[in-house]
Amino acid sequence: MAGSALSVEEFLKECQKSGDAAYGAFRLLLERLEDPNTRTAARIFLSDLYKSVGDSDQCLEQYHFQIQDIYLDQYQGVGSQGRKKLTMMVIPSIFMPENWSFTFYEGLNRHPDSIFKDKTVAELGCGNGWISIALAEKCLPSKVYGLDINPRAVKVSWINLYLNALDEKGQVIYDAEKKTLLDRVEFYESDLLSYIRDHNIELERIVGCIPQILNPNPDAMSKMITENASEEFLHSLSNYCALQGFVEDQFGLGLIARAVEEGITVIKPMGIMIFNMGGRPGQAVCKRLFERRGFHVNKLWQTKIIQAADTDISALVEIEKNSPHRFEFFMGLTGDQPICARTAWAYGQAGGRIAHALSVYSCQLRQPNQVKKIFEFLKNGFHDVSTGSINFRNLIASFLKTYHHIPLNSDNVVVFPSRAVAIENALHLFSPRLAIVDEHLTQHLPRKWLTSLAIKSAEGDDPSKDVITVIEAPRQSDLMVELIKKLKPQVVITGMAHYEAVTSSAFAHLLEVTREIGSRLFLDISDHFELSSLPSSNGVLKYLAGTSLPSHAAIVCGLVKNQVYADLEVAFVISEEETILKALSKTVEVLEGNTTPIRQHYYGCLFHELLAFQLANRHPVVKRESEKAKSDKLIGFSSSAISVLDYSELSISGAEISTLIHMDVDQSFLPTPSPVKAAIFEGFVRQNLAESEIDVTSGMKQFIKSNYGFPTDSSTEFVYADSTQALFNRLVLCCINEGGTLCFPAGSNGNYVSAAKFLKANIMSIPTDSGTGFQADRQPT
Repeated sequence: MAGSALSVEEFLKECQKSGDAAYGAFRLLLERLEDPNTRTAARIFLSDLYKSVGDSDQCLEQYHFQIQDIYLDQYQGVGSQGRKKLTMMVIPSIFMPENWSFTFYEGLNRHPDSIFKDKTVAELGCGNGWISIALAEKCLPSKVYGLDINPRAVKVSWINLYLNALDEKGQVIYDAEKKTLLDRVEFYESDLLSYIRDHNIELERIVGCIPQILNPNPDAMSKMITENASEEFLHSLSNYCALQGFVEDQFGLGLIARAVEEGITVIKPMGIMIFNMGGRPGQAVCKRLFERRGFHVNKLWQTKIIQAADTDISALVEIEKNSPHRFEFFMGLTGDQPICARTAWAYGQAGGRIAHALSVYSCQLRQPNQVKKIFEFLKNGFHDVSTGSINFRNLIASFLKTYHHIPLNSDNVVVFPSRAVAIENALHLFSPRLAIVDEHLTQHLPRKWLTSLAIKSAEGDDPSKDVITVIEAPRQSDLMVELIKKLKPQVVITGMAHYEAVTSSAFAHLLEVTREIGSRLFLDISDHFELSSLPSSNGVLKYLAGTSLPSHAAIVCGLVKNQVYADLEVAFVISEEETILKALSKTVEVLEGNTTPIRQHYYGCLFHELLAFQLANRHPVVKRESEKAKSDKLIGFSSSAISVLDYSELSISGAEISTLIHMDVDQSFLPTPSPVKAAIFEGFVRQNLAESEIDVTSGMKQFIKSNYGFPTDSSTEFVYADSTQALFNRLVLCCINEGGTLCFPAGSNGNYVSAAKFLKANIMSIPTDSGTGFQADRQPT
C-alpha cells in the first residue's frame, strides 16, 4: 500500500488522483513513522519524495501536497542558536503558512527564549505544526501541545514532527539537552483548549494565531467533524466559521474571546497568553478583549498586511451603519492614517489595495487567583443567603482574629451591600427622633431626615409617624463629643479623623460619652481598614483586641479601600450584642434582599489569600462577655420594626440546616444571561473603567423612549438597586414621600409586604376571591 511498499513514483501516482487520495497515502505513511521498526525507512522515503518533487506550487496543484523549507533565521534575530530552517509539508485542506503566521512567530521571538524554556505550552490552531516545532527547537520548552480542530491538520503536524525530529537518513536529532523534538512536542485534535481541559493539564504559556471571521456563519459548525469530510469543509473549519456567543463576534473576534476565557481556567497564575490579531476592529477593541477579562496587555509587534482580495468586508460596513463603531483599514501598506470600513470598501471597489494592521499581543492576568475564582463562580451560578454566607462571615471574623487578634466569630458579623446601606438600615431599625451623623456619611440619607427640625418629642405625637431627624456633625472627635453632650441624641454615627484613628483614646472617649448619655454608637472605620498582609495601625481594632465591645456600640466597616470600582462595595457590621446582631440581620434581609453573592465571593478571595499565609492560632480563643449598658437609657427598636421582624418568615430566622424552603426570599434560580455574566466579570477584573462605561442612565432613557414611547429629559429620575427587594423599597419610599398608598391583594405575605410595614407606608388590602382564582374584587374596601 501507499507509503509502505510503494516507490516514490507509485506514491505520487496515488496522490495525483485527488486530495483525499493524497491524504490517505500520507496517513499510511504516518503509521510507518509512528512504528519504531519502520520509522527510519519511512523518514528516508520522505527525503526521497522531497528530492523528487521539490517545493514548487505546481506540486500542490498536481499531487495535492507540497513540501517546502521555512527559513527561521530572518525571524529569530542575530545570534540565535538552533537550526536555521524547518522542512514542512502541507495539503489543501489545512491552512498554509502565510504572512499571519510569520508575523506571529516574529512576535513570539520578541520574548526572550527563557519565557518558554522548561515551560508547558499550548499552541491553538497549530495548522501544519510549524510554529509548535519551531518553538520547541529554539526555546527548549518542557512540552508543546499543538492543538487544532481540523483532524487532517493534526495528522500532517505529526508527519512534520517526524520530518524534523529525524535527519534525512532517519537518525534522531538531539538538542543541547540530549532531548529530541519527539520528547518536546505532541499534536492533538482539540476544539481550542478542550483536550487540555479534559486531561487536566496546567499550562504556563498559551499561544495562538487564530482566525478572525468577518461574517460568521452560525451553521458552519453543525456538521460532524471527521477527517473524511470534504477538503472545502475542513479548510473552512480552520476558520471556525461560527458565532461563539461573545460580544466580540460582531468584530470577528469571538473565537479569540472564547480562547482567552478557556485559557483562564487552565493557565497557571503567572502564565502568559500570546495571540496574533488583525487590527481591523481597531486597536482599542483588540486591547479591550483582554482587559475586560482581567489581563494586563502588552503589544509585542505590529506590521501591516494587504487585505485578501476575496474577503468581503460588507458585513463591517453594515456594523458601522448601525453603530458608532469604526473599523480600521489603511490605503495600501504605506498609508499611515486609518480609514473606516465604508471608505475601505469603496476604495477596494475602485481597484485600490486595502491593508490592515497585524499585531501580536502578550497578556497576563493582573490578579490571577481572584480572576480564576470569580470566573469559576460565574460559571456555576448565583446562590446565597441574605446576610452574607456563613463562609464569608467566617473569613471576616478569621481575618480580624488572625491579623488584629480580636476573638470574634461569624455570629458577630452582619454583611451589607455597602456602608451607606448599613447606616440607613440601622436608622430605620431604631427610628430615632434625633441622630447625629458624621457629615461625610450623610450623602445617601433621605433628604427629609436632613431637613427635619423635629429634634424633641412633643406630647401627643404618634410614634408610628415619627420622622427621623439627622444632624450633621464634623468628624473631629472633640466637636462631636460637644454636640452629643448638648443635643443628647439617641443614635450617633461617626467616623474618625486619620490622626485620631492611630490610637484608641478617641474611641474610648466616644464610648464613655455615649454610654453616659444613653446613645447608641455606630463607629465607621472604613477609611482605616484595608485587606492587606501588613495592616496599618488601627486604634479601634487595638481596643477590641483587649476589651469587649459594649452593648450600646457597633463597628461599621465598608471595604472601600479594596473597591474594584466606585459603585461596588461590601460592608459589614460588628457587634457583641446578640439582639442587635439578629435585628440587623433581619433588617437587611427585609429591606435589601441578598447582598450580592458575587461581591462576597470577590472580597472573600482577598480574605482567603491573606489567611492562607498565616498559621492557625495555637491558643484557644477566650470567650468574653459583652459589657452591658444601662438599657433604660438606650433607644429600642421601632414599633414597626418589632412587628415585622418578630412575625415575618425570614431565612435568617431558621436554623443553619433546615428543610424549610422560603419561597419569598429574594433569589432568582433562572440562568443568568451570558451578557450579564460578562459585564459582571469585566467589572471585577478591569481596573480602568471610565464613569461613562458604568453609567446606564443614557442607555435606559433610549430604551424606554424607543420601546415604550415614554418621553425622558434631564429632569427624569431613575432609581437603581442591586436586587428586586431593594428596588421595591426605593419605590415604597417614593410612595411615602408623595403621600401615596400601596395596595396589596388580601393574603399577600412575604418580604414585600413586610418591607412596606417596616417603612411605615400607608397600606390598603384588596379583597380576593378563592373561587375566581384569587382575583381581586372590583370594589376594594
